[in-house]
Amino acid sequence: MEFTRGKVAIYPDKPIRLIAPFPPGGGTGDVARVIAQTLTNQLGQPIVIEAIGGNSGVTGTGVVANAPADGYTLLLGSSGTHAVMPLLSQVPYDPITDFSPVSLAALSGYMLVVHPDFPAKSVQELIAYSRARPGQITYASSGVGTMIHFSGELFQYMTGVKWLHIPYATSDLAVDDVMSKKTTLMFGNVPSVISLVRAGRLRGLAVTYSKRSSALPEIPTVEEAGVPGYESTQFYGLIAPARIPKDTLERLNREMVRAIADPKVSKVMLDLGLKANSDTPDEFVALIKREIDKWGSLIKVADIKAQ
Repeated sequence: MEFTRGKVAIYPDKPIRLIAPFPPGGGTGDVARVIAQTLTNQLGQPIVIEAIGGNSGVTGTGVVANAPADGYTLLLGSSGTHAVMPLLSQVPYDPITDFSPVSLAALSGYMLVVHPDFPAKSVQELIAYSRARPGQITYASSGVGTMIHFSGELFQYMTGVKWLHIPYATSDLAVDDVMSKKTTLMFGNVPSVISLVRAGRLRGLAVTYSKRSSALPEIPTVEEAGVPGYESTQFYGLIAPARIPKDTLERLNREMVRAIADPKVSKVMLDLGLKANSDTPDEFVALIKREIDKWGSLIKVADIKAQ
């Protein structure tokens, strides 16, 4: 128990670092900003976002794994950092034992986007076009092992098409090259591409949710568009280092549940193409384990290797 000038220190009594383990831009940064602003108001202490990019989210995630377990360094983690990258390569952390998940923040899907001039106007036309040009279609991602990458791998495995993967340092760079036609397509984070689709700068062929997005209800799911069983979503959630004090973990969880229940937060998330969602620490751990099982199976059957 901490004491300050004879009084019990009430958490938090100083600013909190929130590590967003990707360069600025993309879904992680969007969710981090919403959560930081809301928790700053609720906790009465600044939540300072620190973008630490590198190695598809691994670098920043490793910083949190090795940080003091005092509640003052937190992570905006995701399916990529906690389910995919630990399966695909050596990472300096264990996604389960080195962390104390606090709560989900949001669930996100992806949108299969192409340049508006691309000849295929639907998923079925894209499949036919790709089969006629094996290895000639390029798909961009924000890095090997990210969920953008794995959404493309899952699509290839389930349809039998063969694309060439072009990993970029950031999601923004990947999007730019699809818009300039340097690469053919990508599964963009909905928050990153939704405004571009609305503006006609990209064409959305399908979303990877199990149901259509209420943000763009006219765009079908990949499953509706002709790929039965296809679904690729990503979680974003607040995660602390392992062995954080129980009362601190419980406080953070209560504040996350309160934040996600705020209609203003839900509206901002929806406008970004996200579904606000909270849960308990135990439920969050179970979700991470399910994601590890799902993407681990894809890695095996599709024989995916780190590039």
